[in-house]
Amino acid sequence: MGLTDSIERLGGESRFVYVVAAMAALNGLLFGFDTGIISGAILFINDTFSLSPLVEGIVVSGAMAGAAGGAMLGGRLADRIGRRKLILLSAVVFFIGSFLMSVAPNVPVLVAGRLVDGVAIGFASVVGPLYISEIAPPKIRGGLTSLHQLMVTIGILSSYFVNYAFADGGAWRWMLGTGMVPAVVLGLGVLKMPESPRWLFSHGRPDDARRVLERTREGSVDEELTEIEETVERESGTSLRDLLAPWLRPALVVGVGLAVLQQITGINAVMYYAPTILESTGFGSTASILATVGIGAVNVGITVVAISLVDRVGRRPLLLVGTGGMTVTLAALGVIFYLPGLSGVLGIAATVCLMLYISFFAIGLGPVFWLLISEIYPLSVRGSAEGLATVANWGANLAVSLSFPILTASVGPSATFWLFGVFSAVALVFTYSLVPETKGRTLEAIEADLRENVAGSTGSAPHQSPDVGDD
Repeated sequence: MGLTDSIERLGGESRFVYVVAAMAALNGLLFGFDTGIISGAILFINDTFSLSPLVEGIVVSGAMAGAAGGAMLGGRLADRIGRRKLILLSAVVFFIGSFLMSVAPNVPVLVAGRLVDGVAIGFASVVGPLYISEIAPPKIRGGLTSLHQLMVTIGILSSYFVNYAFADGGAWRWMLGTGMVPAVVLGLGVLKMPESPRWLFSHGRPDDARRVLERTREGSVDEELTEIEETVERESGTSLRDLLAPWLRPALVVGVGLAVLQQITGINAVMYYAPTILESTGFGSTASILATVGIGAVNVGITVVAISLVDRVGRRPLLLVGTGGMTVTLAALGVIFYLPGLSGVLGIAATVCLMLYISFFAIGLGPVFWLLISEIYPLSVRGSAEGLATVANWGANLAVSLSFPILTASVGPSATFWLFGVFSAVALVFTYSLVPETKGRTLEAIEADLRENVAGSTGSAPHQSPDVGDD
């Protein structure tokens, strides 16, 4: 059953969960908006402050460094203060960061604003998928949690339009300051959002947990509440050190492995440097910018397709199709950039391959990674474990984004794309060998499966067939 079908079948009270999930997904909008807005703003920031290449890199990557720190801190905060309060905190911090950047009198203040913005993004990238996965019914959890990635893509696309709107006047302060708008919307929206029922129960508030479940479920919630209670009792006294326990090690490997692979397959290098890549294929500057908007639109459209499929066909099939397609298109891009005379038909072929690469990412690694890391960890350390995976993701993002210009200059674009293709092939094998299917299963059932699999075969990865546990 797809997301649209689910909406049509739900009653009035149950639709509340869609409103709440959509509001929480605005965390992803902050993430995507910052990713895209700096690509346009930096052109005009250079005119104001005459940045050296090193300082320019620091300004651009400052948000990524802040995001890694925010993700590291955000996981613990999500478990300690609650998911709802952390969402509110991310909105407040993002507002402050956007304001600082918009009024920055000098480069140090601008960098400070980038770092503050990054901390908020780190919070958001942890707590958005986490909150939605815990509040969503099992049958539609995949589609709802994937709204986070959809909002990331919408944020990127909207930032391209904002950049275009203010480009004529070189108004980079307005570009960066526009980030205050979604922060205010998210901050106001979170005031009407309930706390995660699983967090409430784990913090001694079972009656509040029941009330939230009754607002977000059809029919009786007794069975789900019992599962949550049993999980909380079983996990009492656990700590972050338990992430290294044998039964949890497979989940840790899957989460951190997918976090790194999502980035080293080259997606954000392509996003950050798309205009440069397209110019090298024979496009002019204006055409390259328009093509970049097209890439953003494709990213949004295919993510919508992924959301409609993730609860119908499962997580593993989408990952396998996505990573397989990325491997093929990156190999083709390497061949095209290796050939002489990259213009005309070859330029068009390169653009088509680039669009297909984005499409395969958007159907698989883009949304499914964020969904899986919100599903596979036990309740007691879910926030901290997801924070660890998110830190790994941002670290890999920073490394790839900084190394991409160096790689293309030293070994050429063809070898760089082939390298990304090799990593995509590794991601394909990794998915086939280690990634579990979680479609249609409660979070408590997924955790129980982890324990049972390791009890039966020490050190083995959790591996469910796609139809196990469907209801």
